Amino acid sequence: MDNVFVYVEIEATQVQEVSQELLTKGRKLANQLGVELHAVVCGTGIKGNVESQILPYGVDKLFVFDGDGLSPYTSAPHTDILVNLFKEERPQICLMGATVIGRDLGPRVSSSLTSGLTADCTQLEIGEYDDKKSGKHYDNLLYQIRPAFGGNIVATIVNPDHRPQMATVRSGVMKKAIYGGQARGEVVYPEVGKYVSPEAFVVKVIDRHVEAAKHNLKGAPIVVAGGYGVGGKDGFDLLFKLAKELHGEVGASRAAVDAGWVDHDRQIGQTGVTVHPKVYIACGISGQIQHIAGMQDSGIIISINSDPEAPINKIADYVITGTVEDVVPKLIKYYKQNSK
Repeated sequence: MDNVFVYVEIEATQVQEVSQELLTKGRKLANQLGVELHAVVCGTGIKGNVESQILPYGVDKLFVFDGDGLSPYTSAPHTDILVNLFKEERPQICLMGATVIGRDLGPRVSSSLTSGLTADCTQLEIGEYDDKKSGKHYDNLLYQIRPAFGGNIVATIVNPDHRPQMATVRSGVMKKAIYGGQARGEVVYPEVGKYVSPEAFVVKVIDRHVEAAKHNLKGAPIVVAGGYGVGGKDGFDLLFKLAKELHGEVGASRAAVDAGWVDHDRQIGQTGVTVHPKVYIACGISGQIQHIAGMQDSGIIISINSDPEAPINKIADYVITGTVEDVVPKLIKYYKQNSK
């Protein structure tokens, strides 16, 4: 009762990185609250194949639902499992990835349990809350923090009276880490039929195609990112040349993606990918809060911008004032000279 739960997402028998990131955060929240971290994973033929990918992140109890029809993912059986499991276990917090699956499953579970859900959180913290209208004081609530109103403000959302407090988080927002403390590591294998009705398996996946990632933007140690100030596709050609020399990847702001200068899967920010490179080179990016949310934890931030007052310069470690077409060719030239 009152424990922290993480829904673990898998592809076949491979645990997704976003779930390991959430397990790391969930462990920290559980420690703050003095409760246990529990996890639930559902699939077909996963028994004995997923436990070692989940337990090292500090899980006290892992629920493994292994049965026919649970993989590939379909909405109804996974919803039944979580709703009925949560009615038994009554967790106070549930975390999911803000993925295609999480965005489908989260609202279904929260609606069934009338618990509420905050999507695309960028921070999760524990704190207190005073309801001025009712005069009630609440301790140990989950602060669900996310940009709101188009990213113009950062909102802190609380759910005082309904459980579980549910939130989804994008991949890359949290950092995963093997837990160094002690956790019980109990594993149970519930009978799927006790949680899922036969009707839930009516929808079957006939064919499924998974497209391999074209790049490793999230895991790149160096990211060269372009914004609207790059000026067009020719400007991005320069960024690709620089990234090639640096053995990095190219990212973009939403404005550049919306202009059609680069593919959507390279978008960094609130509605794109979150990255944590060692070096982030921002080229022609103004630095709106939506973009900064996706790269602010970079090791070193270098800003190349013709506007010395650009907001991104405030968080940059180094600022180069100039246009992309003037500065980037020089960076390429001098890097080649000094790397021989």
